[in-house]
Amino acid sequence: MSSLPKLEFNKLQKRLRRFTGQAIEDYKMIEEGDRIMVCLSGGKDSYTMLDILMNLQKSAPVKFELVAVNMDQKQPGYPEEVLPNYLDTLGIEYYIVNKDTYSIVKQKIPEGKTTCGLCSRLRRGTLYAFAEEIGATKIALGHHKDDIVQTLFLNMFYGSRLSGMPPKLLSDDKRNIVIRPLAYCRESDIEAFSAHKGFPIIPCNLCGSQENLQRQNIRKMLMDWEKADGSRIEKIFSSMQNIAPSQMADASLFDFASLTIDRSGDRKEYGFDSTQTVDVGGVPSAHNDKIELVQIN
Repeated sequence: MSSLPKLEFNKLQKRLRRFTGQAIEDYKMIEEGDRIMVCLSGGKDSYTMLDILMNLQKSAPVKFELVAVNMDQKQPGYPEEVLPNYLDTLGIEYYIVNKDTYSIVKQKIPEGKTTCGLCSRLRRGTLYAFAEEIGATKIALGHHKDDIVQTLFLNMFYGSRLSGMPPKLLSDDKRNIVIRPLAYCRESDIEAFSAHKGFPIIPCNLCGSQENLQRQNIRKMLMDWEKADGSRIEKIFSSMQNIAPSQMADASLFDFASLTIDRSGDRKEYGFDSTQTVDVGGVPSAHNDKIELVQIN
């Protein structure tokens, strides 16, 4: 547990609550009567998300329920008592979904290869189905601003597509809505908050010491960028909220093929006042009667 001074911790907590509340408002993440399934992995992000949401619930202008859900994937050595013991102290409704996806992942993925992709898909499918079983109207995940920016570059560098991790998402089958209330929060703040609160962190040991090297490479790149410009990730995230399809190259998002010029009416004056002359070579065309020409000898 960290020893943040009380005043500093209060500022940190207020900042996280403010950013979370703003993200919820901007994307209409939570509405009156919602039953929010808060997915807990046992990591700093999901613990922080639950803590912040429980506090916001007390003062929110709308009434909503929170249900904590953890998925026990049956990894060897997984401390299955940690989360129930912690959640019992909160007095919140919770469920532990027991499903042996560990064996499936180990069977399907060759030794030494990254297991995160398959593990994530299996976990997502299970949680989507369980959300329907308990009548949850939204599924809350603990991804933060750093995760979202990292995913943007992961998809660009390794997937050749410009896509990220939206703050609010309708699943492909349209049966679930995923929200990311920490979308405006920085990982460094979450890490400091979690350390101060002393959450019982459960490391993901499905892969042993294996790391998702692609994400680690992206994370290091962004950290290096931030050393040169401390607002770099903030600027990148802001750009994700300010997309101009006509300035990109996706013909499915913007109709480049049908672009036509329209010179009807008078042209607006450009924003400068400067005299110009035009040098012309070759044979002057019929259009040159409107141009002040200087003939090149």
